[in-house]
Amino acid sequence: MKTKYFLFLLTFVLCSIAATAQVQFDAKVSKRTLGINERLRIDFEMNQDGDNFRPPNFEGFRVVGGPNQSVSNSWINGKRSFSKTYSYFLSPQTRGKVTIAQATIEIEGETYKTLPIEVNITEAVSVPKDGNNAEYVASENVHLVAEVSDANPFLNEAITVTYKLYVSHDVSITSQWREIDTPKYADFWSQNIDNKNNFKVYEGKYNGEDYRYVVLRTTVLYPQKTGKLDIEPLTLDIPIDVQGNRRDIFGRRSIERVNKTISAGNRTIDVKPLPLEGKPDGFNGAVGDFAFDVKTNKTTLNANESLQLDVQVSGKGNLKLFTAPSVKLPNTLEVYEPEHSESVNTTIGGMQGSITDSYTIVPQFKGTYPVNPITFSFFDPKTEKYRTITSKEFTIEVENGPISAATTSTNENNAKKRVVLSKDNFKYIKLDANLKPIAQQEFFQSPLFWSLLGGPFLLIPLFILAGKKRKQRLNDVEGNKLRRANKLAKRYLSEAKRNISNPVAFYESLERSLHNYLKAKLNIETSEMEKSGISKMLLERNVEAPVVENFIDLLKNCEFARYASTSTASVQQDYNKAAEVISTIDKQIQ
Repeated sequence: MKTKYFLFLLTFVLCSIAATAQVQFDAKVSKRTLGINERLRIDFEMNQDGDNFRPPNFEGFRVVGGPNQSVSNSWINGKRSFSKTYSYFLSPQTRGKVTIAQATIEIEGETYKTLPIEVNITEAVSVPKDGNNAEYVASENVHLVAEVSDANPFLNEAITVTYKLYVSHDVSITSQWREIDTPKYADFWSQNIDNKNNFKVYEGKYNGEDYRYVVLRTTVLYPQKTGKLDIEPLTLDIPIDVQGNRRDIFGRRSIERVNKTISAGNRTIDVKPLPLEGKPDGFNGAVGDFAFDVKTNKTTLNANESLQLDVQVSGKGNLKLFTAPSVKLPNTLEVYEPEHSESVNTTIGGMQGSITDSYTIVPQFKGTYPVNPITFSFFDPKTEKYRTITSKEFTIEVENGPISAATTSTNENNAKKRVVLSKDNFKYIKLDANLKPIAQQEFFQSPLFWSLLGGPFLLIPLFILAGKKRKQRLNDVEGNKLRRANKLAKRYLSEAKRNISNPVAFYESLERSLHNYLKAKLNIETSEMEKSGISKMLLERNVEAPVVENFIDLLKNCEFARYASTSTASVQQDYNKAAEVISTIDKQIQ
């Protein structure tokens, strides 16, 4: 009996040891559902130390923090407890269901993998305040607002959605923002008026406080359904520079850059149906303020000649969303399918211009043909009433041509018309062309012959002169240096040169140009590096110390210009200095 108890106890202890020694490697996320403007934390935990940890590629996310490594090693009642964690902070880049792939690690020669995790990314949500840090300051001082011109329009009436980015004077941003969620505008006809490359900064108020703002985009919408329609929010990823509490040796505050995902919020439009009272027959959905006209290029012609009849609707409204009225003409006029043309420009106030249907008409017989009036109806949202415009009646006079005559056929079920032909029907066909032969001239010893023969000899002095000029140009060392500097400056500093009259935009462009030059030469990203790191790399590539100092001074001037006004003369000096420094580095770098 004692032996049986001993074996049972031994088995229990061995199972406990085996369970304790089992390797665990798991992935845990802070939440399974989050908004596109929120952050996700993911932890990769293991209970034994390992090597060669490989995280997933985080497709659909941008890594904004990590990897942060933490190790916990403790003894409780004589038992060792070990835990090691790799943590990442992720910002989602797209809506929908996103799968985080497997991570791997090697522990005691074995490879272990985590299970894939599916995360649901929804539209932007309101984020609660999170204390007094750079992230919080950035979120409190930058706002994206969608302003709607009319939240209660009629069906097919134009409204505008203006996206404004408000930035307080306590922070600054660059133009390197990007869209990560663009509205689809379901149930609307839409046209974007983008303003990304032509920003103008305005002064305004946001919640009663002084702000600067720029108009990012204006979108013109024409609702295609009645009732409550949702406008999806525009969501941007914006780099924001926040002033820190630390100061450098010059007394300037340190700058911390954070990336924030900002949303304009969801907007709801309540679309009213067009009234049934007074709705005319033949109304085809035109909404706006229009003029209507029917005109021809001529009203008197001969048979088998053509004329053009234009039916034109012009004005302001949903011009691309309806068709012009059709023309009804006598059967004896041959009418071809109309050619549709549009001259429509979409502005902030909506579509304006004209649409035209051009009919080609060819009369077959002599006579007088009346063109009955054509009516066009539309709804005017300003007066909230329907209006009808009727064109004038006119006639088409066919002066010369065959005359149509009706004859009775012996077939009781069919009636045919006999065409009486005139001898003048084919008078426009010219049978005698009166063609004359062209005189022949021999090529040999002609002026063209002597020009082609002697031309190359006349070009020889020009080639000799060009060669001498090229040799002089190559021997001009100082001139070549100047031309090389101008060429490099034109290549990398073109954007900065365009903004010389605007010091703030100039230094922003200059800083970006300097980093782009280093990126092209060193094949690495330098925009995130400290100035000491840039200096070290240039010195290692045999760039002289004074040249490196000048380059670093330019970067400091760019940073200083964000917070202090700069004269136009200083801007021109820094531009010339940048062109010279880039040219010098290009010659020295190895």
